[in-house]
Amino acid sequence: MTIIANLLKRKNPDDALANAAKGGLEKTLGVWDLIILGVGAIIGSGIFAVVGIAAAGSADGTSPGAGPALIVSMIVAAIACIFSAMCYSEFASMIPVAGGAYTYTFATLGEFAAWIVGWILMLEYIIAYIAVSCAWANYVIQFLKGFGHILPEWIVNPPVWLVSDYRSAVHSLSSQGIDPHSVIPSVFGIPVSVNLPAALIILFITGILIKGTKDSTKMAAFMVALKLGIIGLFVVTGLFFIEPANWTPFAPNGMSGIFMGAFIIFFAYIGFDALATTAEECKNPQRDLPRGIIGSLIVTTIVYTLVALVLTGIYPTQGHVDMGFLTAPVAFSISNVLSGFWAKAVPGFISVGVIAGLTSVLLVMHLAGTRILYAMSRDNFLPKIFQKLHPKFSTPHILTWAVGIVSIFGTLTLNLDAAAALCNFGTFTSFIIVCVAVIILRKIDPDRPRPFKVPFCPYFPLAGIFCCGGLMIFSMVTATGESSKLSTELFIAWIFMGIIIYATYGYRKNREAELDENKEIAEKDEQTAINI
Repeated sequence: MTIIANLLKRKNPDDALANAAKGGLEKTLGVWDLIILGVGAIIGSGIFAVVGIAAAGSADGTSPGAGPALIVSMIVAAIACIFSAMCYSEFASMIPVAGGAYTYTFATLGEFAAWIVGWILMLEYIIAYIAVSCAWANYVIQFLKGFGHILPEWIVNPPVWLVSDYRSAVHSLSSQGIDPHSVIPSVFGIPVSVNLPAALIILFITGILIKGTKDSTKMAAFMVALKLGIIGLFVVTGLFFIEPANWTPFAPNGMSGIFMGAFIIFFAYIGFDALATTAEECKNPQRDLPRGIIGSLIVTTIVYTLVALVLTGIYPTQGHVDMGFLTAPVAFSISNVLSGFWAKAVPGFISVGVIAGLTSVLLVMHLAGTRILYAMSRDNFLPKIFQKLHPKFSTPHILTWAVGIVSIFGTLTLNLDAAAALCNFGTFTSFIIVCVAVIILRKIDPDRPRPFKVPFCPYFPLAGIFCCGGLMIFSMVTATGESSKLSTELFIAWIFMGIIIYATYGYRKNREAELDENKEIAEKDEQTAINI
């Protein structure tokens, strides 16, 4: 029974707040900083890359596309998000500490559940980081092709093994009838295929984040302004080339395509939850975090809806589509309808905006991942060295480097399709648990001040559980492609790995910390008695 009690041991929110007060993270973020970070995190690879797969289906044909009904898929995904966003807002305003859903779970479901959620969040943010870095690399390569008359050939058309993970390189070469083994070099019999652009941008982002959150926000603000301007250019230009015939049939794959599209496009909404992980760096988290979370979600939903209408209106998505549409749909679709000078100029501008947008996403994903791990290290689940702050910038620099290095290795093994689906599994799970946690804390601690309260509780949290759980189960049952199967298997393997690490390390370290704490209390009591 002692083991069970330890597994279910909850962390008092007041203790979490006390630890945060001693944490040392600098408070620099206001409400506009949060909205910028939120929009910067959400509008990224989802709308610029994954949206093509959601509309037209996967390249191997195993995942149905929504077609013009993409807008319905986006609304379904947004509804699933809004219930979870309100639950996040209640917790963020009530327990404004680093860790997000991990911390909220610790306060409601106990130690073991908190570790599993933190472990899943690690998966979500790091895999999202890997997926976005791969999408960033795709767009950079697409952008450089426009300078074929200026730049050297090896930059404009680099070897596939220098810009792809191994599986993607093999698939690309095989589809062209080329033997992969004749192109991909090997070292000691091991084939070498690296996504060099993705690795370089990860190193750049790591360096920026080590310098501090405020500097990162300034960079994100510039990137957000640029990408919103470029999206506006795409929408305004595309309006003149919409063909209503492209919207029929509206849902070529029926509800199956719509719901699978919603599952895939859900990746485009990931990011608002990352704001909760920055709570300790907010000047007024009780007021600003709910505004930042919900405000950024509203802004991005409006933007997504406009893009979906134009994208499916200027390019037919019901049948076979070009591979360029699946990898870079926004730039490809607009270049398909323009001619002459504008056929090169407008897609070039869009590619610049996309690259800027994806860069802002990378900033927030890396930031969120390190703050989750920072909180877990403070709770004895990870080595204490990860708590060490930079002497000049007051940032967890060792942890920031660790996330960057792990992500670079991740780009060697995961392609965008598999990474997006795997990330979605982690996100759905964490959203469901946060919705459950809101209901539980309303019961066990009803008198705790809540600057923001989820309306119609428990119905709204239950709706969030139903929407997220339904989409996740539907995707597992419906998708039959290799990437989908790989993502499901990797997610299950990740959970089992987390259980093993907790059993062999986390549980033991928490018990040792409790003994040290009890010993310290006993020594203080003894000293007090002597003084008396």
